[in-house]
Amino acid sequence: MLNQVSVFAENTKGALHKLTAVLADANINIYTMLANDSAEFGIIRLVLTDPELAVRKLRDAGYQCHIDRVIAVEMADTPGSLDQILEHLREANVALDYLYISYDRQASTPVVIFKTREPEAETFLRGKGYKLVDQF
Repeated sequence: MLNQVSVFAENTKGALHKLTAVLADANINIYTMLANDSAEFGIIRLVLTDPELAVRKLRDAGYQCHIDRVIAVEMADTPGSLDQILEHLREANVALDYLYISYDRQASTPVVIFKTREPEAETFLRGKGYKLVDQF
């Protein structure tokens, strides 16, 4: 599994810059970032070089954040690749809380990152022959 930092942040002008400035000052590299918004607040999900340090620095800066364990699966860069993964998860009755697509720069492959509360999902995917990414 992969560690992801989830940050609760205000949806205001310059809010993302303030957050990324904290990470830049701590010399933390962002591999993947997803920002979801609502009218006043949003959740920013980040895969970083040092999630534990990021949480400490972000909390020191006043952010509410925590580390989530997520599953990252390498995908083929072809139509239907994500659909096949999702079909296998459906067949196994695995419910997803959310997902997003990223890119593994070292392997040069797309990666689907998702959160689930199903503890067997990781083992199931490995058993189906999928390559899981534990770090970027």
